[in-house]
Amino acid sequence: MNSILKPTNKIHDYSAQLAALQAGVFGDPFSFLGAHKVSDTEYEVRVYLPSAKHVSLVGKNHKSVFKRYVNSDLFLIRVNKDDLPIPYKLDVAYADQTVLKDDVYRFGSNLSDSVLYLFNEGTLEHAYRHLGAHFVSHENVSGVRFAVWAPNAQSVSVIGEFNCWQRTEHFMRKHPASGIWELFIPALNAGQIYKYSVVDSYGNVKDRADPFAFKMQQAPGTASVIQPLTVRKKPSSKQLNNRAKRNEVDAPISIYEVQLGSWKRRAEEGNRFLTYRELADDLLPYVKDLGFTHLQLMPVSEYPFDGSWGYQPVGLFSPTSRFGSYDDFIYFVERCEDENLGLLIDWVPGHFPSDPHGLHKFDGTHLYEHADVRQGFHPDWNTYIYNYDRPEVKSFLLANAMYWLSEFNLDGLRVDAVASMLYLDYSRNDGEWIANKHGGRENLGAIACIQDVNSRCYGHNPNIMMVAEESTAWPGVTNSVNNNGLGFGFKWNMGWMNDSLNYVSRDPIHRRYHHHEMTFSMAYAYSENYILPLSHDEVVHGKGALLSKMPGDDWQQFATLRAYYGFMYAHPGKKLLFMGSELAPRSEWDHNQGLDWQLLDSAAHSGIQATVKLLNHVYKKECALHECDNSPAGFQWIDGDNAEQSIFSFARYGHSKDDLIVVISHFTPQVFHQYKIGVPLRGVYEVILNTDDENLHGSGVKAVAAKQQLIESTSTAAHGFDNSIVLTIPPLATVYLKRITG
Repeated sequence: MNSILKPTNKIHDYSAQLAALQAGVFGDPFSFLGAHKVSDTEYEVRVYLPSAKHVSLVGKNHKSVFKRYVNSDLFLIRVNKDDLPIPYKLDVAYADQTVLKDDVYRFGSNLSDSVLYLFNEGTLEHAYRHLGAHFVSHENVSGVRFAVWAPNAQSVSVIGEFNCWQRTEHFMRKHPASGIWELFIPALNAGQIYKYSVVDSYGNVKDRADPFAFKMQQAPGTASVIQPLTVRKKPSSKQLNNRAKRNEVDAPISIYEVQLGSWKRRAEEGNRFLTYRELADDLLPYVKDLGFTHLQLMPVSEYPFDGSWGYQPVGLFSPTSRFGSYDDFIYFVERCEDENLGLLIDWVPGHFPSDPHGLHKFDGTHLYEHADVRQGFHPDWNTYIYNYDRPEVKSFLLANAMYWLSEFNLDGLRVDAVASMLYLDYSRNDGEWIANKHGGRENLGAIACIQDVNSRCYGHNPNIMMVAEESTAWPGVTNSVNNNGLGFGFKWNMGWMNDSLNYVSRDPIHRRYHHHEMTFSMAYAYSENYILPLSHDEVVHGKGALLSKMPGDDWQQFATLRAYYGFMYAHPGKKLLFMGSELAPRSEWDHNQGLDWQLLDSAAHSGIQATVKLLNHVYKKECALHECDNSPAGFQWIDGDNAEQSIFSFARYGHSKDDLIVVISHFTPQVFHQYKIGVPLRGVYEVILNTDDENLHGSGVKAVAAKQQLIESTSTAAHGFDNSIVLTIPPLATVYLKRITG
């Protein structure tokens, strides 16, 4: 084709630029590549295209061939300013194909100054909508905008299968004030894999996964995947109302904790994982049938090592592809909403692993983590600790929390290892940590970060649950930020868990000497909004399964576990059980295998499952067991001092004092007949639960002889009350009696 465009005959000395291009280190590519005015009347267009044989400039009606610069992959052409076609395209001939494409260096920036400012300020709540890889229409062209924070890098390139992983083709533009690098590349497709090739200040090159990627390869692959930000359907007004009800502080909240890769496996298909869609069809009806109100997933952010169970994530914004696609995960989330089943996920803002494609020394410096190992390295897990004092790190973590809540409309986040974030000396000896500016051990940056995350998450997503796994006596974990609290909605009661497990693990003959381990929790029961957790942490690392913790023969072990669950469901605080707790396995949880569902062929094991199902039903139905969890008005000891017989008796109340349930938990294998117990109110009481019931594989000792399981109080005083009842106390059992008439 004839053209008015002519290759340049004026050879400038571009040897320095060429050397930088060839070395893959070009910090300001837009200053050189693309169309540049070289005189009052001319532009020079410069493109660097490795492996290209010929390159032509194509306008609406024009085409002209570039000239190769000194036998390199740099091509040049001079154009009269009035004849430069805008927009122009490049016709690039390679050895095996010819491609018509846009010059990436003709496009302006696609990031606003306000976005850059807020990111650097630490308040960019939806940073994931700006950083990472996003399909956009830019200057009337469709493509993908890449953006990554690497302020101390000399040069950053986008590399991927679309450019044969050459870091010399797609150098990124740096926004110097913010440290963000950006590039718009037209005509890319979903599913293509990519990384950032980062050249640090010393010239070292590291290929990094995208911290904001919505999808990542599974191990052993380490690349990011171009994935559109799929918008899930918004919950209906009815579903939002259901969420508000199920997450209230006075609601019955019973959580089933799951590690998706080991709930069930397809043994007949090579022991493969179930997919998100299979889990939606299998897991959700099972959890609903057992009566749980919420499902909590151990971390689903992409992680390289199966054995970390997700607690060492590399792709914080990527739902793991182990179980299917991004859209498959959305299907799972939406099915939970359809089933009125609350969905929480574990969130891990306390540390990150050392995988070479991850965040550690991302741009050659300690960018996301503290440089000093006394602040930036976690000795327990050999991981790195976020630098919470850095505003951009706060934007990253804030945006990640907002992403899961806003984009997937989850019920909430269970925040892992909060104590490790709060204390500078966490798991450290003297001399191994650095005090804060006041000389204290509190991590002021982490505290501010947690408070900001909770405030903003609750502010934008009402009726959610932000749950802290916080194992110390830090004050005000569930107080509002305005009241100097951390701003969580709930906190795991690790004290109750440790004390009560210690108690039931003891031989019944010794329990009388440790009675306080079951009663001490009431001394602080109202200091926070508590969840009582029997989580995965209690059945791994040599701790044994819950059943194996119980002493005695088979009968005693199963009876004690049923009684313990009964005590747990009656104790103030919401409930959490790890998957399999309802099956009572004898061995520890193994993430490489599905649960042992054949246990249900045993009446003893199926009796535990039936107990959990019954407890969930009673717990949800009876307001007295959940409405006043966080108020002294909801609990009253009847006899908390009967250590000799290892019997605990107390009353639970709903908002109405007439809504009353009497609870008796007994932890010896003896049977006590004609046992008198005071009751706060006169009336007829009905046995609504007895964990020694034959239907639960108990020994069948009835608390009340009457067939209707009803007993009427008498005006005989006992335990400081004017009225009492006389009943039989079954062995190793918990009994609930509901007052049904006055």
